[in-house]
Amino acid sequence: MPKIIRPSLGTPEGRTTAFYLTLFLTAGVATAYGGIWFAEIGLNEREIGVINAAPILVMLFLNLIVGRIADRASDWRQVIVWGSVISGLAPLGLFFARDFLSVLIVVLMFSIPNASIIPVLDAAAMRAARRRGADFGRQRAWGTVGYLVLLVVTGYLAQAFGGAVYVPLFVAVALLRAGTSLFLPRFRAPDDDRANRSTARLREVLKPWFVLPLVGFAILFASHLILNAFQGLLLSRQGIGPGTIGVLIALGAGSEALMFYVFGRFSHRLPARVFILLSGIVTVLRWTAFGFEPGVPVLIGLQLLHGITYGLGFMACVSFISNWTHEDIAAEAQSFFTVLQQGTSFLALLVFGWLIGLWGAQAYFASAAFAASGVLCVWLSLRMQPPTGTALTSDPS
Repeated sequence: MPKIIRPSLGTPEGRTTAFYLTLFLTAGVATAYGGIWFAEIGLNEREIGVINAAPILVMLFLNLIVGRIADRASDWRQVIVWGSVISGLAPLGLFFARDFLSVLIVVLMFSIPNASIIPVLDAAAMRAARRRGADFGRQRAWGTVGYLVLLVVTGYLAQAFGGAVYVPLFVAVALLRAGTSLFLPRFRAPDDDRANRSTARLREVLKPWFVLPLVGFAILFASHLILNAFQGLLLSRQGIGPGTIGVLIALGAGSEALMFYVFGRFSHRLPARVFILLSGIVTVLRWTAFGFEPGVPVLIGLQLLHGITYGLGFMACVSFISNWTHEDIAAEAQSFFTVLQQGTSFLALLVFGWLIGLWGAQAYFASAAFAASGVLCVWLSLRMQPPTGTALTSDPS
């Protein structure tokens, strides 16, 4: 077991890190074999598309509600545990679901509580880490590590045992996460009294200079989701083999985990919005380079930039939100950020899928232009409200 976890499992940070390690295991399994399994049970491409898109649409309406409920609870832990347990039990239905409607119902029962807990956990873990002098980024990094490990393990298991391994493996890791959630610590301060909390509301901080950088990164995030959805297809059309494609994807995930792990060491050097701006500029350059269909050596370098284009921007956004919002709206504010990402991603996937049919890999030029609009949003925010030291923490944003 990694050293960061083993010596501290009895501490709140160790238990939070252990849960992050299990958080995206199901995503790793689904990314590696989910689409293939859907096809094996007879679902067509349209049905598979609906199954993947439906949870995103539902969560656009529910995320803020869940965040508000979590903020009003005695501790954020309650929502995280309940969501983990429900999403842990729901996949058992996959043992019986074999038609489109039954699979859709099971996926929704799993995906809705699963997606709901992620922004709540990020907000809670960030607040607790700051209060205790811990490093949130190091905890969050293990979520990517868990995802990457299951991505590889699922591929090998499916190759050895076939598609029959998919459902049992998916159910097992979902139950593992549910069990791990039971050991999560209390995230609020021990002396936190609901009756004495601030009366702050999310709408009070939703000023243009605050919203614009979040919209900007949501656009950058959507451009990354495009990459995840179509990268394998486009690289295979360049004549790159599946083994090499797998390595390239793994390099991106590894660089993301590394950025999460080291972010705390330099996060104080620049305002959070400047980090988001840098992330966006590199994103524009990265997608532009992808549009020229470079060879594998260049692709290796481009994939290593993932830690900057996604990892740096995400960590800076979580810090920015934490800097400028009160603790009593922490989960709701993080959920608002998630809604922005989901909305832009849904629209981007529809448009980019159409562009690929017209342009092929050159559609990445459109993705670069899309990312540039995100950079513009962050720049406008910096012009409206230059960074100062007046945030809720000592870190200027």
